[in-house]
Amino acid sequence: MADVTFRDFAAAIMKGDVSAAGAVLQPLLGLGADDAGAAARHFQARSAADGPAFMGKAMGLRTAIAGGSDAEISALLRDCFGLADAPLATAVATLTRKPG
Repeated sequence: MADVTFRDFAAAIMKGDVSAAGAVLQPLLGLGADDAGAAARHFQARSAADGPAFMGKAMGLRTAIAGGSDAEISALLRDCFGLADAPLATAVATLTRKPG
């Protein structure tokens, strides 16, 4: 897959294509297909249940990645994508990896 962004993920979610959203999350968060698919389904369910307030929270991930702590990033990933344990650690490491 070509370079993807969270914008691509959001577009797939807005179209209701959770499978494509999960595929986008794989490289973005460094997850395997099963974990990425579960994260996309969690995100879609929370978005549907909580509406615009949830999307505002999810967009806070960009700010957290740019200058937040690993704890802040972890909390958002846990809440927005339902990640825990090894997949959560992998996602945090992937998002905070410095280009080198």
